[in-house]
Amino acid sequence: MIPPSRWRTEGGDGPNREASRFVVAGGVRWHVQVAGEGSVVLLLHGTGAASHSWRDIFPDLSRDYTVVAPDLPGHGFSSGIGAPTLPAMARAVAALLVELDLSPALIVGHSAGAAIGLRLAIDAHPVPIVSFNGALLPFPGIAAKLFPAMAKLLFVNPLVPAIFALQARGPGVVAGFLERATGSKIDARGVDLYTRLFRRREHVAGALAMMANWDLAALAADFERVRAPVQLVYGDRDAAIPPSVAAEVAKRITGSTTLAMPGLGHLAHEEEPAAAIRIIRDAMAGRG
Repeated sequence: MIPPSRWRTEGGDGPNREASRFVVAGGVRWHVQVAGEGSVVLLLHGTGAASHSWRDIFPDLSRDYTVVAPDLPGHGFSSGIGAPTLPAMARAVAALLVELDLSPALIVGHSAGAAIGLRLAIDAHPVPIVSFNGALLPFPGIAAKLFPAMAKLLFVNPLVPAIFALQARGPGVVAGFLERATGSKIDARGVDLYTRLFRRREHVAGALAMMANWDLAALAADFERVRAPVQLVYGDRDAAIPPSVAAEVAKRITGSTTLAMPGLGHLAHEEEPAAAIRIIRDAMAGRG
């Protein structure tokens, strides 16, 4: 549980703070940002991020739509859940929507958030999806088994999140990590917000727990159950998710489309928020 005092001190100058609220649903004490009126756009960030990932997109969309951007369980200022599997995360988001009495017209997900969004669409809300650099397929070969196993080993060691958080305090450490891991160059404000997150042991532990419990093979097996349009947007310089993933997923999901964001990396929506906004607005207008 994130104590209110931490929110007051660490969230005091966070982006779009005026839209923030705390809601209990699905066993999670959520930090979620809600603003605007009209059709609902649900924004789901990726592993290791938080609602700040949509900082430049959220206010623009909220001029015309109801925009919902939660910190996923174990991330940012939201509490965790027992085992943050992909179905469990999707059920938790569904419970949040019930508590808010909102039903999405469009789900927008980045990276692992796209996987949660797709699971949510299959199980509860069959609405169109925009996936930015979606982590939608298992790692190839032996990596499919090694990656979750390594994340699990790191997660069960209570010292690892503390060590990572301590290392993140070094000057330039997070900026360098983000560029190497994502292939993206984001602005100084974005780097500062990620640095704050990575310096918090609870946030690091939440991200590791999420990775340790991830099963994308089960999601891929359900691609045939997708009943709504899926737009697979990718940055062609993504260092985390190969652009080939979007092409492969497009072959498996009937009616899906791909769209490149040239010259951008894994955090393409943060590098070029204006372009991401156009993509989302086109999807809401049925032009995606």
